[in-house]
Amino acid sequence: MIAPLQKDDVLLADIESAENGEGCFHLWWLGQSGFLLKWDGHFLLFDPYLSDSLTRKYAETDKPHERMTERAIDPARLDFVNCVTSSHNHTDHLDGETLEAIAAAADGVTLVLPEANIEFARERLGDAPIKYLGLNEGSAKGSGVWEIEGVSAAHNEVERDELGRCRFLGFQVGFGGFSVYHSGDTLWHDRLVEQLLGRRPDVAMLPINGNKPERRVAGNLNGTEAATLAQAIGARVVVPCHYHMFTFNTEEPDEFIAACDRLGQDYKVMQCGERLTITLDEGDDQ
Repeated sequence: MIAPLQKDDVLLADIESAENGEGCFHLWWLGQSGFLLKWDGHFLLFDPYLSDSLTRKYAETDKPHERMTERAIDPARLDFVNCVTSSHNHTDHLDGETLEAIAAAADGVTLVLPEANIEFARERLGDAPIKYLGLNEGSAKGSGVWEIEGVSAAHNEVERDELGRCRFLGFQVGFGGFSVYHSGDTLWHDRLVEQLLGRRPDVAMLPINGNKPERRVAGNLNGTEAATLAQAIGARVVVPCHYHMFTFNTEEPDEFIAACDRLGQDYKVMQCGERLTITLDEGDDQ
């Protein structure tokens, strides 16, 4: 099993010691599509999956979810997080065990999610102390220091509810002089680039595990598509994700690296538990 670069006490110490202030932000990859963002002492947690709920659920089926990477942190230790996202209802992006533990430890959190999914999330998360902040494609709302806008995602289609609201979203987040884009799970679709033109995110977090029907799960961008999307939206740095979690649904980052090199797109392939620091100046400290 892959060991995180930092985990548990070491990871928490790195999070605590990372510089506060408005001139930089820090990003830790927590596995799959989970990222922790720290800026000026504030925290935003994207789509965390920090349990073994899927491994247990599918253990006796013909589609076992065998974990590849050790868990970086017990979610109950993230008591400093008060804002979390869920891009869609799949358990690796809306995990009851993870979210309930964080909400209990933090004495309540705000969960940013597609408005179309709020009823489903309430049923899954029960009485957990969670405030639901719903978004739709093109709508933006504030949560503390974060200005978060919904970007439609196709997993595998741009699926909408009976009111026309997207069930799959990415998140464009602005804070201070920075912005980041977390795509959630998505394939390329006609409106994807259009929604992001002019935003030029400092970091784009994009899946690279691809779309292979034989896996019998909804797919994502592959490495070449992720690199191309990052270049198309003017991302300063692109970070790949959604791989090295489950043995049946993963890829290596080699194709992504080759495509970024070919396109001249700056990128960072992170290890689980690793920190990336972005400053207002050109370049970054890693």
